[in-house]
Amino acid sequence: MSDVQQNLHDAVKVGIVSISDRASSGVYEDKGLPALQDWLTRALKNPIQFEPRLIPDEQAGISAALVELADAGCSLVLTTGGTGPALRDVTPEATLAVADKEMPGFGEQMRQISLAFVPTAILSRQVAVIRGHSLIINLPGQPKAIAETLEGLKNADGTQAVNGIFAAVPYCIDLIGGPYLETHEAVCKAFRPKSAIRAPRGA
Repeated sequence: MSDVQQNLHDAVKVGIVSISDRASSGVYEDKGLPALQDWLTRALKNPIQFEPRLIPDEQAGISAALVELADAGCSLVLTTGGTGPALRDVTPEATLAVADKEMPGFGEQMRQISLAFVPTAILSRQVAVIRGHSLIINLPGQPKAIAETLEGLKNADGTQAVNGIFAAVPYCIDLIGGPYLETHEAVCKAFRPKSAIRAPRGA
């Protein structure tokens, strides 16, 4: 992206957090952070400053990382991992513990999308919250599921069958005082009410 293109769009700081005991201890390679960074880079027109974290499944440590990222000015924080029913899965609890507001629609829609693929999607406990001027969303642990829940489901002709959750993210960030996010529609078409659409810079 050229400097001229970057100046047309607000810069955004994004926290990406992969939560896994084994990946954080080096037992296997983490795939969550690369998947999040790749998808966001393809989806957003904005210049992005990533703040990555790879941490174990410890509730206090997860909460501390989320607070640190929100306080550091991350308008969006995406986590992956730790949202199932296993004893070590505590990401939702850690997220809710630092919330000012809960945004239940995100988790509901993620489970709805995943149910199109596997019946065990009902075991997922992803939540989304607002802390200050930050939107924090728990995503599934698998890279394929991350992309599916963010993008939604498309018909064979490429039209949108089920909206992904990211379609609502830019307007949510508008409402909490963050930067104006713009997406590449081929990846994810963001939705805003007409009154909230900003004229392109330089137009």
